[in-house]
Amino acid sequence: MSPGGASFYLEAIGSVIRDSVRISLPLFKIMIPVLILVRIVRELGWIEYLALPLEPLMRLLGLPAEMGLVWATAMANNLYGAAVVFLSLAPDHALSVAQVTVLATMMLIAHALPVEVRIAQKAGSRFWFHLLVRVAGALALGFILHKVYLYTGWLQQENIVFWQGEAKAQAGNLAWAVNQLRNLAFIFLIILALVSLMRVLNRLRITALLVRLLEYPLRTLGIGREASFLTIVGMTMGVTYGGGLIIHEAASGNVGPRDVFSAMTLMGLTHSLFEDTLLMVMLGAHLSGILFARLIFSLLVVAILVRCLPLLPDRFVHRFLYRMPVKG
Repeated sequence: MSPGGASFYLEAIGSVIRDSVRISLPLFKIMIPVLILVRIVRELGWIEYLALPLEPLMRLLGLPAEMGLVWATAMANNLYGAAVVFLSLAPDHALSVAQVTVLATMMLIAHALPVEVRIAQKAGSRFWFHLLVRVAGALALGFILHKVYLYTGWLQQENIVFWQGEAKAQAGNLAWAVNQLRNLAFIFLIILALVSLMRVLNRLRITALLVRLLEYPLRTLGIGREASFLTIVGMTMGVTYGGGLIIHEAASGNVGPRDVFSAMTLMGLTHSLFEDTLLMVMLGAHLSGILFARLIFSLLVVAILVRCLPLLPDRFVHRFLYRMPVKG
């Protein structure tokens, strides 16, 4: 089939739409119950009580207590579900771009933990270490960004969401339902755009260029040649893709346990650089935090860990940090 023919483009468009539907349907099955639950909790006036335990932590990060519910949703489910909760709660607060960037960066580092930490464990990283490094990493970078933005006065203007105003808190139930359907439609369009963008990036070989740019820094972190490409796949496409490949390679003995540990740690802190980052941009987050600071922070954390490993007893390392991967 000729790349320039009409049938080629029709097939490409059809493929993008099919992939977008396949991605959207499972997400909507999670999002719709979450939407309804948040609405019920709001109507009962329970939001402030649920957010109360999170208030001290959120205050340290310069965020309203209710934003803790957004991050909790991201950690337990995924970024799209958290985006829905954010849209439901954000109209009640005059959030700045800096605040949204802090929250979005934390969400990017620590989200979908039940699934993604299990993938890391299957590859060979210890479950509790991987969970700790992601949650603690999110809190640490969120705190750093909050202080930087606060002291420099940067990004203090009011945040503007791509579809701001579609989730008014005080709307009646029918109007609320219509608004939520609009939000879900926007999310589908975002997924459609992201899938299309990934196809274009692959077609233009921009992803391959990124692989070449990151290959040397990964080697300096102690991630060997065999694991470098797989790590970059995870960083650009997501833990599910990169982690799945590493599980296979580790089980077959092609990648050593220390490489697996470094790769999965880096992937846990920074992955899906295109799709997830663009989704957070739609919420109003700034690239200074969700892309540049996250990438630099992740590389520094892994560099420190890699240099500390030789100083630790093997018994400690294998008990608390990583083990030989499970085959099968």
